[in-house]
Amino acid sequence: MTCATPYSLRWRLMSRLVTLQATMLALLVLVVLAALWGAGHLISLESEDDTIDALRDAIVRDAGGNLAVRDTPELAARRKQAPNFWFVVRDRDGHSVSEGRVPREFADIGTALDGIGQARLGWNLVDGMRATGRMKWIDTSAGNIQILTGQGGAVSWQRIGHAVMTLFLGLVLPIVVVMTLATLIATPIVVRRTLAGLDRAATQAEKIDIDGHGERLPLEAVPAEIVPLVSAVNDALSRLDEGYERHKRFLVDAAHELRTPIAILQTRLESIALGPDQTRVLEDVARLSTLADQLLDLQRVNQPADRMSDVDLVAIGRKVVADLAPLAIAAGYELSFDSAAENILVRGDQGSLERALTNLIQNAIEYGGRKGLIAVRVDRPATISVTDDGPGIPPEYRERVFEPFYRLNGRSRGAGLGLNLVREIVRRHGGEVAISEGANGGACIEMAFKPAARLS
Repeated sequence: MTCATPYSLRWRLMSRLVTLQATMLALLVLVVLAALWGAGHLISLESEDDTIDALRDAIVRDAGGNLAVRDTPELAARRKQAPNFWFVVRDRDGHSVSEGRVPREFADIGTALDGIGQARLGWNLVDGMRATGRMKWIDTSAGNIQILTGQGGAVSWQRIGHAVMTLFLGLVLPIVVVMTLATLIATPIVVRRTLAGLDRAATQAEKIDIDGHGERLPLEAVPAEIVPLVSAVNDALSRLDEGYERHKRFLVDAAHELRTPIAILQTRLESIALGPDQTRVLEDVARLSTLADQLLDLQRVNQPADRMSDVDLVAIGRKVVADLAPLAIAAGYELSFDSAAENILVRGDQGSLERALTNLIQNAIEYGGRKGLIAVRVDRPATISVTDDGPGIPPEYRERVFEPFYRLNGRSRGAGLGLNLVREIVRRHGGEVAISEGANGGACIEMAFKPAARLS
């Protein structure tokens, strides 16, 4: 099963909004331009401009200094396109040349426009028709001349393209750039504010863990389309909390029910002479008692840390070693305790720390090979370790042995909860637990804590 690549809802919304707005803006600009162009208010493309450009290269002077028109392909094309083709060319010295039937309304108007650089002319005729003309002074090889011409032929595609490009660069592009910048700036702000509630819900979801019972995702300012998803997550969290509470009550009740018969059984066995197997039987009963205690401890370790105080690791080490010495000696071990200082203080719960150290020593008794030394040592700044002379723990298994119910030796009689409980207790105290190789090849398990402010 392949997982789909996740995408950013924020960026997808912004990109689609920007694309939509840009498309609508472009269509609006095109409609406005078409309306202005059609009404003649934006730009007027007339064929006279192409005639003037053709005459620019065709006007020359003859040997007498008079103006003359030479045939060029451009001028020939204009004559072919316009049946009523006409023009008047003159200079300021009175020389002139013309072609075609010049409307009488424009025949003598050129001299009156000597002071005007260019003009577009219109004239209503007697029969109701309208004559138009275009006048422009231009520089040619024959000097500065005035060209007056009328309608003739179609507008060239080159001129249309130039006009469109001029419109685009001068009007459309600035509008598009300004609107796009405004969209790119405003849209992310709007989207970010719209999704702010979803961001808060996501931040709250990141803080939820197995210890955070009763936590729910906030629905304030969450978009209506996302509310069903957030509500479904909250409902799922409620069901998980209920299941966790049922599971916890079951473990606590079961452990409590087991402790009483186990204690009775242990008392009776101690009063009966079982011969050489008595030690093994008592160890098995002690293991059952330890399992019941571990189940209870797994629940206690998740309770709020309201019993934290300054506790002495040295005192904890001495007490636990003294309590477990008979069990270790009966199993064939030597048990030692050493400390680098008289007192090493940490902030914690004394009962939990004693249980963690008890589990480490019991683990060494169970897996240490029933011979050699089990050494307990407290070091600065705030560490306590248990080392045995057994076969040790291979490096590839040193992380897995902390998993609940995992046993390195499948034939072990342990439940696989001891080291898991140790790690949970150490983590609850803000410390770390690590496994290394002992001096004689056995296992060395060290619990490291943050020292309290007062340290002797």
